[in-house]
Amino acid sequence: MINKSVLDNGIRVISERIPSIHSVALGVWVQHGSRHEPLALSGSSHFIEHMLFKGTSSRDAHAIAREIDAVGGLLNAFTSREFSCYYAKILGDSLPFAIDLLSDLLLNSTFVADEMEKERRVILQEISMMQDAPEDLVHEQLCEGLWRDHPLGRPVLGYHDSVSEVSREQLVDFMHENYCGRRLLICAAGDVEHEALVAQVSAAFGSLHAGTALSPQTPPAVRYGVDVDTRDLEQVHLCLAAPGLPQSDPQRHAFYLFNTLLGSSMGSRLFQKVREERGLAYSIYSYLNGFSDSGAQVIYAGVAPGDIREAVDVIIRELRELSCHPVAEEELVAARNQLKGNLLLSLENSDNRMSRLAKDEIYFGHSIPITDVVQRIDAVSAEDIVAIAGPLMRGENLHLQMVGNVRDREIGMLDLCFDSPSFRS
Repeated sequence: MINKSVLDNGIRVISERIPSIHSVALGVWVQHGSRHEPLALSGSSHFIEHMLFKGTSSRDAHAIAREIDAVGGLLNAFTSREFSCYYAKILGDSLPFAIDLLSDLLLNSTFVADEMEKERRVILQEISMMQDAPEDLVHEQLCEGLWRDHPLGRPVLGYHDSVSEVSREQLVDFMHENYCGRRLLICAAGDVEHEALVAQVSAAFGSLHAGTALSPQTPPAVRYGVDVDTRDLEQVHLCLAAPGLPQSDPQRHAFYLFNTLLGSSMGSRLFQKVREERGLAYSIYSYLNGFSDSGAQVIYAGVAPGDIREAVDVIIRELRELSCHPVAEEELVAARNQLKGNLLLSLENSDNRMSRLAKDEIYFGHSIPITDVVQRIDAVSAEDIVAIAGPLMRGENLHLQMVGNVRDREIGMLDLCFDSPSFRS
């Protein structure tokens, strides 16, 4: 059963009791991410995430690590474009400790100058590491190219200059402004009683100022075309993107199935056509990148430099085929079963259940029963998939990002491929 309460300072407390397990996944979600940063403070949300593990007024970094280890728990965090999350996984009887620890991190971190300078160097190395990992870098560059000049396109890690120049005072002020009650969700799934959770959270987080709720953001304008980061690599790493849907779009279930059919598994069309039939790539897959007001359908492949044209041509043909012609019932049933199976299997993990509570609240304002999701997936027809994907999967709507040894002649051929009558018709 899922329960929700709202504290006086605006913090939303959401829980799901799972009687069959003895652990609890606990997450403090801050509804503020890299897209909400001003350009000069790019990377600040991620920098704050790092600093909250470096010591509080009552615990240094070693004590934080030692105490979570002492209860056999796990403690971690991540930052994304639309939120940050600080989470712990512990046994049920250690839940009060985990709430105390997470509240200490969020309310009492000291941002000691020496620790901040060390962590600044760590993050700069993290940025450099991304530059040396083309299979990861191409996804970041795709966002930057697709949503150029919009905060959604900026890297979560920030830029070398912004991370180098941000001051302690700026980080502390930025955190105080955005880490407030009306932007916080505290979610727990597992061996948890809701009323006890609310009482413990209220005692630990009740002093946090309410602040203001997050204002609606300006959706990004999308830029289409071809961008290349030329490097001397054995492979060309490419990401092809088309417009997607926001997380809460009513037609999202049809788009989930489109992505499942396209490239989310070994049986998908892209895996079979690009890897199994032609041997053009070892790694080929697709995914949906959805946000509160926008989204993208993304395809990744790693190919030999001489195979770019053929690989992109095959990908585009499959995009066109799936978006113009209804799939056979047998293929649709298999895709439905795969999508539902992945969803239901993920719910056997309390971490995923906790994340689902938070994301439902962030994007819908309430929890959505899993039975409703399954019913909506089952209700999608082959014609529904064409109706939603057809207008989006157009040659003029594609953006291609490549990292590797790409020649100018190949780029020109890809432009012709995008504009070909066979794709537009």
